[in-house]
Amino acid sequence: MLAVLPGGEAIAEYPGDEPYPSRMPLGWMGGRPLHLVAAYDAETATCIVVTAYEPSASFWAADFKTRRAV
Repeated sequence: MLAVLPGGEAIAEYPGDEPYPSRMPLGWMGGRPLHLVAAYDAETATCIVVTAYEPSASFWAADFKTRRAV
């Protein structure tokens, strides 16, 4: 799962998140898509994984990068 952080493709950036900016990379594990949301504390050089989940095809396009209109 943590391999998604350095090797995943950032599909969303959240620079205004508090207390730290975050991003959502898309990675693949065993052929299955995985989204992470991770925040970065630059002061301590600490990465905080907020959540990780397998995106649903109901809410995401086939590339798992684009949210579907609901």
